[in-house]
Amino acid sequence: MQITEIIKDTQKDLKKLFSFYEDVALFNQEKVLNAFRHNNVALRHFNGTTGYGYDDLGRDTLNKVFAETFCAESALVSPYFTTGTHTISTTLYGLLRPGDTLLSVSGTPYDTLQDVIMGEGNGSLKDFGVCFDKVELTENGKFDYKAITAALKKPHTVIFIQRSRGYSWRNAFLIEDIRDVITHIRKLSEAPIIIDNCYGEFTDKREPLEVGADLIMGSLIKNPGGGLAPTGGYIAGKAKLIEQVSYRMTVPGVGMEVGSYENGYRLFYQGLFMAPHITLQAIKSALTFAAVFEKFGYETLPKRDAKCGDIICSVKFDNAKQLISFVQTVQRSSPIDAFVTPYPWDMPGYNHQVIMAAGTFVQGASIELSADSPIKAPYIAYLQGALTYEHALIAIDECLKKLNQM
Repeated sequence: MQITEIIKDTQKDLKKLFSFYEDVALFNQEKVLNAFRHNNVALRHFNGTTGYGYDDLGRDTLNKVFAETFCAESALVSPYFTTGTHTISTTLYGLLRPGDTLLSVSGTPYDTLQDVIMGEGNGSLKDFGVCFDKVELTENGKFDYKAITAALKKPHTVIFIQRSRGYSWRNAFLIEDIRDVITHIRKLSEAPIIIDNCYGEFTDKREPLEVGADLIMGSLIKNPGGGLAPTGGYIAGKAKLIEQVSYRMTVPGVGMEVGSYENGYRLFYQGLFMAPHITLQAIKSALTFAAVFEKFGYETLPKRDAKCGDIICSVKFDNAKQLISFVQTVQRSSPIDAFVTPYPWDMPGYNHQVIMAAGTFVQGASIELSADSPIKAPYIAYLQGALTYEHALIAIDECLKKLNQM
């Protein structure tokens, strides 16, 4: 069979799962719309401000809209969060003090957070006297409840969960997984539970705050920015914790009361409004990539007919050459910088050379079709995003043709 025919057959196979996620998108679209209507969003909220940014209605109302969308008491949304890692680290530094202990129950955090938590001589949490414990996941990528119980016999100040897969061979956690582990933790500890929510927003009708989490954090150039937000991040959850984090973001005693943004906020509002639909495009793209590549003999995640906890598709290759070719073809399939050929390089914050394809309108935006991977065995490419499902279909065809030529 030709590649195009296999893609069409795969789309038929996925029809039931697509219908499920279309219903999720409809639910979330209404939730976002209601947050806009309840907070009386108007054209004046798009205006920028200068200087201190006192009484910045656009900023303050955007915080309220995010808070309602994610069922939070409060939210801190800012273009001055440079990355998801910056957003998460701001939260950690805001909540933790010398002598405190951070516990991750989802194993070692994502590569770029490791220097934040465990680095030496770089101003890390470790340098400030914050201890770090972790509970590894089971061999099949699930929470290890027995080990969590043992770890929680010691007091911990903050408990951390990474929802998405990072650079590991596992599926992202579903909301049910997060609900169950939080229920278990709450029997043993009252410490705040914070969730790295990157790539997981709007993949379910519920968000982690609705199943017991205290804070969630994420990047606006992923799901909640809808492909339009030019930068930024968000933190949402309990008001007391948000206030504490805001003092780290700016200064104690001032917190969220300042912060101007002269360019204005339209793209942040419009991006959030588009987010449920764009996330649907990305989910359909990930499911189709995984299913089609599986038919061609590659090991992939998510498996066919499996629910998604994030927007990522993982594809395992036999060697580095195949992996690099795949990522380079994703770049050639992109609308921006299609003529550029990415190569592995020593990217700041990573322990191995990394190759990244991101021919995106917003630099590095992984809600747009993109792919990246550390160059190490097993050779796994992590593909995410797609502003349109049609774009992903074109990329699937081009990637397979290139691999078949090798």
